[in-house]
Amino acid sequence: MTTTKMAFLFPGQGAQAVGMGRQLAASHDVARHLFEEVNDALSEDLFALMQNGPEDDLRLTRNAQPALFAASMAAVRVLEAEIGKPVTMAATYVAGHSLGEYAALAAAGSLGIADAARLLRQRGDAMQAAVADGDGAMAAILGADEAQIDTILADASAKGLVQIANDNAPGQIVISGMTDAVDAAIEIAKNAGIRRAIKLPVSAPFHCDLMAPAADAMQSALGAVSMSDAIVPVICNVSAAAETDADMLRANLITQICSRVRWRETLMMLGQSEITHFIELGTGKVLSGLVKRTLEDVSIANLDGTDDLDKVLSQF
Repeated sequence: MTTTKMAFLFPGQGAQAVGMGRQLAASHDVARHLFEEVNDALSEDLFALMQNGPEDDLRLTRNAQPALFAASMAAVRVLEAEIGKPVTMAATYVAGHSLGEYAALAAAGSLGIADAARLLRQRGDAMQAAVADGDGAMAAILGADEAQIDTILADASAKGLVQIANDNAPGQIVISGMTDAVDAAIEIAKNAGIRRAIKLPVSAPFHCDLMAPAADAMQSALGAVSMSDAIVPVICNVSAAAETDADMLRANLITQICSRVRWRETLMMLGQSEITHFIELGTGKVLSGLVKRTLEDVSIANLDGTDDLDKVLSQF
């Protein structure tokens, strides 16, 4: 084993897919046991939905969030079995995109599996209930910087609340807010010659002030759950800064509901900290792609299924 400076990344909503986790559960008992633990925590067979769909049900926020968490933690367990030590001994930092921060906290020893699964079910329900269907929307704006987006949103805000939700990578920003305001921002962006502005197929306007009722609900839910200090630093979405203190990690999860995901800044911070190896743990390669867009001269691997194991293990 080397002393490579390594960060483990955990994906967020949108990466879910029917069949997620199947390969790891078939090849590793530790993965299968993890899915059983999540099923038990939720008192339902979430893993069956992950395997068989239907896709429309899996895409529902209340299902997608714990499902993505479960797939990420199964990948953690498989990696730990393969390298023969906990990820807390291999990682310099961990970070998760939006709901992925719960997986990062669980991997860092701050949050238990069952508690995290139940919290994400509550989080999904609360976020869905915060805004009436059709009243909110999100859109991706590609090829613009933050200053350009701020100008667009200032103009669009005449139609209602609209804010930056995700600053994902250079030239890739997601906005969120009232449907009329998001539609206006798309038109303003197109008229300004921005390369692409497209509404996203999401069920609610995440990571904006419209989510305040969900933040209140999660403050109550998180207050009832035990959290420990993280064994390795977690780069938090709301600050793009490293944190280990349990009380601050809890507070950041609450603030995160209405705040932007500072993912570009998170990756820049990791690059400045001389992280050379990034491993995405869970479904898909979305975060791996954002690393490629943001940082140069780094090694990137993702662990989604057994086909990925050789490349991932070669990083150690």
